[in-house]
Amino acid sequence: MAQNIYDNPEFFAGYSQLPRQVGGLDHAPEWPAIRAMLPGLSGARVADLGCGFGWASRWFRAQGAASVLGLDLSQNMIDRARADTQDGAITYRIADLDALDLPSEAFDLVYSALAFHYVPDFARLIRVIHAALVPGGDLVFTIEHPIFMAARHPQWIEDEDGTKTWPVNGYSREGERRTDWFAKGVLKHHRTLATTINTLIGAGFALRRLEEFAPTAAQIAAMPALEEELERPMMALIAAQKV
Repeated sequence: MAQNIYDNPEFFAGYSQLPRQVGGLDHAPEWPAIRAMLPGLSGARVADLGCGFGWASRWFRAQGAASVLGLDLSQNMIDRARADTQDGAITYRIADLDALDLPSEAFDLVYSALAFHYVPDFARLIRVIHAALVPGGDLVFTIEHPIFMAARHPQWIEDEDGTKTWPVNGYSREGERRTDWFAKGVLKHHRTLATTINTLIGAGFALRRLEEFAPTAAQIAAMPALEEELERPMMALIAAQKV
């Protein structure tokens, strides 16, 4: 079972104050890049894995999706998503992605934002998703970039002139990583980028696009703190199609 850190009161209180959780998708710098990777949504049946507060689930419906199933391990997340949603075509349920069971060929799109790196058995999850998609169906997801999460102590290192460097060590040693982020001992699962892509291919997906997110000049001008994100990719954005 994946670690349910989001029902930790200390963690949830801090997480809820992130700009993207207060202001929604438009406050997530990577959202324009994700949006460009999504297929047409008119009439689509969508599964939103790790749906959180339901921002994406509601957006899919606004773009014409026929139905959305939002799944999350956290009761806090599901409660908030339900409270903020007034749409009978969106269903929210608690589910552990590491033990996920979905109906066969029931979805046109499976989407997930920053959830898969919490799942220990990525290969199983991808097989379940493949079976749940119709032929030609799409999988679009984001994860913490393996370069970002590989280090045992992931944090900026500054040299004598103030230049920031992000450490990359233990990259090929896949497995658990524990970090302190709003709470101590947040558990994630590091996989190399090659493992991530090859797992998709092995399950029967064709890779459509891979983006290593970096902010645009316009985004940096609007929010100068984003400039440090040019030093290393924090997120990988991946689009694949069932073949």
